[in-house]
Amino acid sequence: MIDFPLLKLISETPGAPGFEHQIRNLVKSEIKDLVDEMYIDSMGSLIGVRKGKSDKRVLVAAHMDEISFMVTHIDDEGFIRFHPLGGFDPKTLTAQRVIVHGKKDVIGVMGSKPVHLMTTDEKNKMVQLRDYFIDVGMPVAQVKELISVGDPITRERELIVMGDCVNGKSLDNRVSVYILIEALKALKGKEIPYDFYAAFTVQEEVGLRGAFNAAGHIDPDFGIGLDTTIAYDTPGALPYEMVTKLGAGTAVKIMDASIICDPRMTSYMKSTAAKHNITYQAEILPAGGTDTAAIQRQGAKGSIAGAISIPVRHIHQSIEMAHMEDIAGTIALLTATISELDKWNWEL
Repeated sequence: MIDFPLLKLISETPGAPGFEHQIRNLVKSEIKDLVDEMYIDSMGSLIGVRKGKSDKRVLVAAHMDEISFMVTHIDDEGFIRFHPLGGFDPKTLTAQRVIVHGKKDVIGVMGSKPVHLMTTDEKNKMVQLRDYFIDVGMPVAQVKELISVGDPITRERELIVMGDCVNGKSLDNRVSVYILIEALKALKGKEIPYDFYAAFTVQEEVGLRGAFNAAGHIDPDFGIGLDTTIAYDTPGALPYEMVTKLGAGTAVKIMDASIICDPRMTSYMKSTAAKHNITYQAEILPAGGTDTAAIQRQGAKGSIAGAISIPVRHIHQSIEMAHMEDIAGTIALLTATISELDKWNWEL
C-alpha cells in the first residue's frame, strides 16, 4: 500500500528549522529523475519542476522541517538548556531521547526533577519547557568540545508499523514529504496540464517562512498546501472537537486559523475525490496554520489556494500516528488534483 522503508527513512532523517540540509539531500536524491528541473532557492527550499501543457503554474508545498530545539546554554556540569523550534506539548518530553547535532551527533535525554523530590505544588502544576534540561552523560569539557550554543536538537525515534498505522516522530510533516515524492512518481511520463512546482519548504514550524519565499518567486496561479492535521478521535473527545478521524480518509481543508481556503479549490478537490472514489473528510481546524496561507497571499496576484491534510493522532508530541489508508488516499487525491486542474471552471 505504501513504501514503508522510504517513509521510515524520511521520518528518521533530521531536519530542524533552518538546518534542513540532511533531509533536503535525501529528497533531492529521490526526485532527481522525476522532474524536468530542480533548484534550491535562497532560503533552502528544494523546488522540483514538471513542465505542463501550458505555462500556468501550480505550487504544492510540503515542509521538510520538524519541530526541534536549539542549544542555548551549557552549564558547569555539562547539562544543556535549549529553546524550542516549533510548538511542543511539554508533558510528552519527559525522559525522551534526543540527538544534539554538534561536531558529531550526540544522544541525550530530556531530564527534569525526580517526582520523589517534588513538592505537592510541583506535582500538581503543568510541566514547562524551562523545567527540562538535556543530559548527554559526558563531562563538561567533552560536552563543550562537541556541542556549541546554536546547535540544533532533534528527537530520536524509530518509525514503526502499528496495526494499520505508522507510528514515530515527525510525521508532521515528513508524511507529506513522502506523499509529494510519491505523487511525482505517479505522474512520471504523464502529460499534465500546468507547470507543477513541487516545493519541499523550510522553516514552516517557525512561521511558514520558506513557503512565503517560494510562493513569492514562483508566483503560482494555483496553490496547494500538503500537511498534517489533528485526529482527535480518542477517549474523551467530543464529536465537534475531533477535527478528523484516523482511517476515515484524507482531509480536504476548509479553514484553519491562518486561511479560509478558496471555495473553488475546495469544491474541486471534493469533486475530484468523489470522481475517483477516494474517501475524504472535511477539515476545519480552529487553531494552527500551514504553508497554504503563505501560498495564498504571496506572489504578484496571490493564488487560488487550498490544502490536502493527513489526519494524525498525538500531533506535536514525541510520537505521531497516521493511518496507511489515509496516506495512500492522499497520494491518489493529490495526483488526480494535479492531473485534472484544467477540467474545472475556475471563474468566480
